[in-house]
Amino acid sequence: MEAVGKVSEALEYIHRVRGCFYELHQLTGQADFYFEDAAEMLREAGHTELADLLRTDVVGRNLLPGRWTFQIVEEFDDTYYFPVLEAERRIRGELMAGRRHVYESELKEQRRTRGRKAHESRPSDL
Repeated sequence: MEAVGKVSEALEYIHRVRGCFYELHQLTGQADFYFEDAAEMLREAGHTELADLLRTDVVGRNLLPGRWTFQIVEEFDDTYYFPVLEAERRIRGELMAGRRHVYESELKEQRRTRGRKAHESRPSDL
């Protein structure tokens, strides 16, 4: 059970990593649109050379060689994230009958005060 718990905990970190990749994707994409807006503003203000610098050297630029951020996210998913998910599901399926958060469930039972409001083991509608 402890080993399965470690795998589940590691997976939680990988979910966070994936979120960071999406944050990178969204922040970089938004910045790209701001650079484009700035280029247009510079052009309208008569700074054509600086506008061209942004428009040709910055807007639409790859973050890594040959890759925009969406491609990085997709490669992460295919190369790492989905295989990790599958490994965790298989381990949990074979050793815990597919149950998730077994360690946490047992911990909850140890730490809750039975019969006390807001210490119920399950929601009342289950």
